[in-house]
Amino acid sequence: MILAAALSASAQPASVNFDPAAKVFRLDGGGTSYAFGVNAHGELQQLYWGGRLGAADTFPQAVPMPDWASFDSSYTNTPQEYAGWGAGLFVEPGLKVTWADGNRDLVLHYESHKLSANGVDVVLKDIKRPVYVTLHYAIDGETGILARSATIENRGTEAVTVEQAAAAAWTLPPASYTLNYLTGRWAGEWSLTQEALHPGARVIESRRGSTGHQANPWFAIQAGESSEDHGEVWFGALGWSGSWRITVEQDQLDEVKVTGGFNPFDFGYVLHPGQSLETPVFYGGHTAHGLGGASRLLHRFELAQILPRTAATAKQPLPKPRPVIYNSWEATEMNVNLAGQSALAEKAAALGIDRFVMDDGWFGQRKTDHAGLGDWYVNPEKFPNGLKPLIDKVHSLKMDFGLWVEPEMVNPDSDLYRKHPEWVLNFPGRPRNEQRTQLVLNLARPDVRAYVLGFLDKLLNENDIAFLKWDYNRNWSEPGWDQLPPTEQKKVYVEFTRNLYAILAELRHRHPNVEIESCSGGGGRVDLGILHYTDEVWPSDNTDPFDRLTQQDGFSYAYTPQVMMAWVTDSPHWLNHRATSLSYRMLSSMQGSLGIGANIGKWGDEEMATARRLIAAYHDVQPTIVQGDLFRLISPRDGSEFSATQTVSRDKGQSVVFAFVHSTQKGRLFPTLKLKGLDPAAQYALSAIEGKARTGTPAVASGAWWMNHGLDMDQEFRGDFQASAFRLDRK
Repeated sequence: MILAAALSASAQPASVNFDPAAKVFRLDGGGTSYAFGVNAHGELQQLYWGGRLGAADTFPQAVPMPDWASFDSSYTNTPQEYAGWGAGLFVEPGLKVTWADGNRDLVLHYESHKLSANGVDVVLKDIKRPVYVTLHYAIDGETGILARSATIENRGTEAVTVEQAAAAAWTLPPASYTLNYLTGRWAGEWSLTQEALHPGARVIESRRGSTGHQANPWFAIQAGESSEDHGEVWFGALGWSGSWRITVEQDQLDEVKVTGGFNPFDFGYVLHPGQSLETPVFYGGHTAHGLGGASRLLHRFELAQILPRTAATAKQPLPKPRPVIYNSWEATEMNVNLAGQSALAEKAAALGIDRFVMDDGWFGQRKTDHAGLGDWYVNPEKFPNGLKPLIDKVHSLKMDFGLWVEPEMVNPDSDLYRKHPEWVLNFPGRPRNEQRTQLVLNLARPDVRAYVLGFLDKLLNENDIAFLKWDYNRNWSEPGWDQLPPTEQKKVYVEFTRNLYAILAELRHRHPNVEIESCSGGGGRVDLGILHYTDEVWPSDNTDPFDRLTQQDGFSYAYTPQVMMAWVTDSPHWLNHRATSLSYRMLSSMQGSLGIGANIGKWGDEEMATARRLIAAYHDVQPTIVQGDLFRLISPRDGSEFSATQTVSRDKGQSVVFAFVHSTQKGRLFPTLKLKGLDPAAQYALSAIEGKARTGTPAVASGAWWMNHGLDMDQEFRGDFQASAFRLDRK
């Protein structure tokens, strides 16, 4: 788990101050200021969250909001940083508990604080009983993104049950707002949902034991007429890979509160004397540059502060761009063997692939998805001499080797389940529901955690493996943990995810060169919690290149293209039966971290040549695509005929533009693309990666030209499912 106070030093220093006379805390970073103070009641009250204020600007002491008649007290009306459920609170609380004697009243007041270079820890205490809450704040100096979390401690002599625990609560003043959040389903993730905020609460959540395909723990709230490039936006993302909830509530006085943390559904965490509970981290930011500005800040923050190989843990200032991979699944599914995989590896190497990944089917008695999960030994019939001959073959072709695993699952038809049926999530005496003919191992159990870490460590010790594709192919059911007393079994939701993080952290410690992908039937486990331990994510099992335009668009609001694996697969596509050209499929995937998942054993010379050429072109511009500033020029949403994206390198030395036609209608030409983010005074040379610009387009022009005059596609850029790509390089 990443602590809010553990953010690494940014390129720009943060500013953290406390005014003892006014009892006001102020944190400044990037273009953002955040202020809160201790009011006359002893409550911690938010004062400001927005654009950066002047260094000499000060706040008076926080003044509690007044009662509203006899129906809403000051305690409810005051925008508290972390309110306990008690004293007649009717808005979403930060914390709700039950004491050992059945009392459920909790009122938290300021106790003390400790400043650090980039944040502050503020201690709150209940007005009567020894429950303490330490609120952790850390602000990133470059982006102004604030990381917040809470540690709840029982310093008393009797147990306390935590029934609801948020990481943080954020408050926006009364205004007209639009809420943005991401929704979906398996094979249809990452739909940007937008709706006006009204009085009441909008709950965005997962009760599934993991992050889930149906909603993602990210939000963005636009003020007034804010758009893609203009206007105030407040945004946030929760770093938690278990069941979670974000509540966006417009209260009785029209203030908007955003509260997020553990999902309180079926939740209960008993704190015995001396024990504590750490919440996830809730990250929040502000921009005056629209939704595009919000996503660009998040991307920079994720690259510098969240992903494993960053300045905090490695010498390079940013993670390396992801290797271009080949995955064998669509070619062979589970029918893997040395000869077949070696033949695929030879063709992959001929394309310029960096990493060869063998998918499911290599272990146990794994011939179908009905058996073998949990038995993590190399199948002796498929690989009689183990994995080494295949790995050696891959290495001889100048690629590194990766492998598919699904460590948290077990098939009932496995040696592991026959030996340890008690190791799965279950309620004794109740049916054990199977999805995909598998059950979920209870990773919260210490013995299961030790088993999973043990077999993965052994696998990596015995084989030269550079990469694990870590899959997770079903949601929870029957979340029982009968090792514990009945009153404590609901802590399974926390301990499962904590142990997942602990295993990943230990694997990274023991095998620092191994990289890991988070996959869950696509986008079922993508969040800022899992991304602290994994290098990339699998956004969707749906690799249809047209569907991916809208999915990748939605994904980009919350997550950097650096982590977005985007595969080129076969046509017609298995899901929609849609036929598209290889160049269209390639360019759709080249907007993220490129992979090839097609059955290249069936490709002819022309397909091999096209893929080889575009992979080489992608390698040349990949750092700009995955780590540059992303501008969504034309949205593919809402049935758009066209879509386009542009990325600009951090130093403004290079830009890459992708343009897509769905189906031109009535002879319409592609819209002029007025580019963004370039240096207006610099000269940029235009060259085509695929496609042509309109006749007469200058080969070299200023950044001002490209941003004001724009880029026009060739007049023949029409039809169905067409794609073009260009690069601009500063002269």
